[in-house]
Amino acid sequence: MTAAIGAADLRTLIRGSSELALIDIREELIFSQRHLLLARSVPLSRFELKFAQLVPRRATPIVLCDDDDGLAARAAAILTRNGYANVAILEGGIEACAAAGFELFSGVNVPSKAFGEFIEHAAATPSIAAEDLERLLRAGADLVVLDSRPFDEYSRVSIPTAVNVPGAELVLRAREIAPSPGTTVVVNCAGRTRSIIGAQSLINAGLPNKIMALRNGTMGWSLAGFQCESGRDRRAPGVSAKTLGWARPAAQRVAQNCGVKAIDRPIFEALRADPERTLYLFDVRDPAEYEAGHISGAISAPGGQLVQATDQYVGTLGARIVLVDDAEVRAMMTASWLRQMGWQDVFVLAEPGTEVGWPVAPLLATETRPGAAIDCPALHKLLEADVATVVDLSLSRDYLQEHIPGAWFAIRTRLDRALKKIPLRGTLVLTSENGVLASFAVAEAATLTDIPVQYLAGGNDAWRKAGYALSSAPKNLADGTVDQWRKPYERPGDTRAAMSEYLAWEIDLLPRIERDGSLHFFCAGTSAH
Repeated sequence: MTAAIGAADLRTLIRGSSELALIDIREELIFSQRHLLLARSVPLSRFELKFAQLVPRRATPIVLCDDDDGLAARAAAILTRNGYANVAILEGGIEACAAAGFELFSGVNVPSKAFGEFIEHAAATPSIAAEDLERLLRAGADLVVLDSRPFDEYSRVSIPTAVNVPGAELVLRAREIAPSPGTTVVVNCAGRTRSIIGAQSLINAGLPNKIMALRNGTMGWSLAGFQCESGRDRRAPGVSAKTLGWARPAAQRVAQNCGVKAIDRPIFEALRADPERTLYLFDVRDPAEYEAGHISGAISAPGGQLVQATDQYVGTLGARIVLVDDAEVRAMMTASWLRQMGWQDVFVLAEPGTEVGWPVAPLLATETRPGAAIDCPALHKLLEADVATVVDLSLSRDYLQEHIPGAWFAIRTRLDRALKKIPLRGTLVLTSENGVLASFAVAEAATLTDIPVQYLAGGNDAWRKAGYALSSAPKNLADGTVDQWRKPYERPGDTRAAMSEYLAWEIDLLPRIERDGSLHFFCAGTSAH
């Protein structure tokens, strides 16, 4: 029997110094509407895929949150089977915490977003309005716009003339793009956080230029009535010895100011071997560099994204974090921000690795039925004969983009309600992005129907590679798309209103986290806490 924990005892754990993984197992959209500040979203529907990497140490104290609807008990059973020995369920669910006076939050990545607002306020980070930037660009002013998002986000939509320099790369590369101190540097993202942190990174490092964050990013640019670009491929140049000679000591000074510790390989191995503490090893370089060679066990976490969405990478509060970067600069700057966010034990390891490619993420063990696999040609024959029903358990965004023709969308943990809406015929075939999640769901689905249940080996990836058609229609939704929170520009309806609402939400976070009292930020070089 899994232990229960009340809201008052949970508050004590959160405010303590020991490790704790606070895990919300509701679907992401439901989580985004109302959740605890320090909870990590790990939906039960994809639990086995995400949990082991997010909470790697089996002895970690874990508290599972739900809506007091039994989902947490199902997650606890999975964890117990996988050797997690210290699991408790929040008694009364999220509403019990609300009744006990907890501040509940909407949105996602709330701690990181709130931190950006804190830094702008505490450091007085300079910013520029979209209208003023547009006027300067039109006048041909001596300025550069640096887009601090990952390349895929930048390529989708960007400010005219912007060069893609993901957040942790800014201090390493900005001087190559703006060698003259007379060049104004404007840093942007989609909204606010990465613009603020990126601009302040350059200021903290001592770049001699005038530096500003683009207020409200590409959303602010669009709301001001200006056109964004799409499909651009302007990237930062390589780093010269001269630039690295400036950037490395600059980043080291910033990191030292924030209490970051540099370690060597023997110290790292001692930390990794400590069974009493969780250790996260993140390679904060560009993903292409990670793929070309990294330390065994390291997870690719580009520094800007690690600061922007820390809760998606670090599941255990109070854990140790080691950041790897052979050039040091990106790790030092990222570590400085994590320290200011309140992470106590953050270390930098400046060492290249030899493991290449992308490791397979660890999975939790669950009941599977290998004999229930069906390959693509066999499924194609069943569909041609109209004796198969395909149910797609992929993320709704992926399903809506393309799926096996005629497939129904459903959420794994809500199959009981979804199957009541689907006209079942022949064999029920489950699929997902790569088939893994579908294989996990076969045993569960078999208890809900009398017809045979199989899963597509390799999932939609295998179907695509085999040359079979994928379609965006018809959209057979057997459940609501509550599995994912959508960015403002991804939502149906009034996009401008969604953008305005999102930006207002970000700005409002700071007073709310102050009321909550669970986070303890500081701003290096100021007295602000």
